[in-house]
Amino acid sequence: MMMTSVAARAVFGAGVVVLVLGVLTGCGSDATAGVAHDATAVATITRDPAASTASIKGAPDTTAIVGKPYVFQPQVTVPTAQPVVFSIKNAPAWARFNSSTGELSGTPGSSQVGAHAGITITVTQGTLHASLAPFTITVEATNSSGNVTLSWLPPTENADGSPLLNLKGYKVHYGAASKDYSKSVEVPNPGLTSYVVENLTAGKYYFAITTYNTEGRESSLSAEVSTMVD
Repeated sequence: MMMTSVAARAVFGAGVVVLVLGVLTGCGSDATAGVAHDATAVATITRDPAASTASIKGAPDTTAIVGKPYVFQPQVTVPTAQPVVFSIKNAPAWARFNSSTGELSGTPGSSQVGAHAGITITVTQGTLHASLAPFTITVEATNSSGNVTLSWLPPTENADGSPLLNLKGYKVHYGAASKDYSKSVEVPNPGLTSYVVENLTAGKYYFAITTYNTEGRESSLSAEVSTMVD
């Protein structure tokens, strides 16, 4: 079962409803069913005598799934047949890097869920060199149960810093597209700090939470979290 944790502060004040939620962590099962991301890489080094310098391009997949192979290899153009060498900065600990082909590959584990930022791949041929723009790979946990558990810390203050005394409940919003939540579930108990969304079909889901008070005022959406369901 997937669990996504969020922390909450601030809900209501001055007639404006605000909920601030920040993602703390994500943890999940070690299930291996799912979709592999770009599992086949092809060497793409082009030698073009008309080229005046080295160039490198490519669109790395910015998401990797726990237990699923990840592979990215850039496309390179160089002017001569002189050997090329690849290097990398800020490679994820779960990934391997091939300095001869520029291939970045690996299979992340559940302990590596999160964002791995500032990854930069550079190609060098003699005195020529070129680099891809830094990119981030976010490792997400898989979930094979069809259920997703969301948990949060209840807010304790109004936006003006006064004690929150009239919290009535929460609403869990979710859907298959980011920022587009086709379904919502009301949790009319301010004492609850988690909710299980059950019987989801396979796919990627996005979640956000709002709160509401006894006056019927509802907060803005929390920060979004997501997970895969297999």
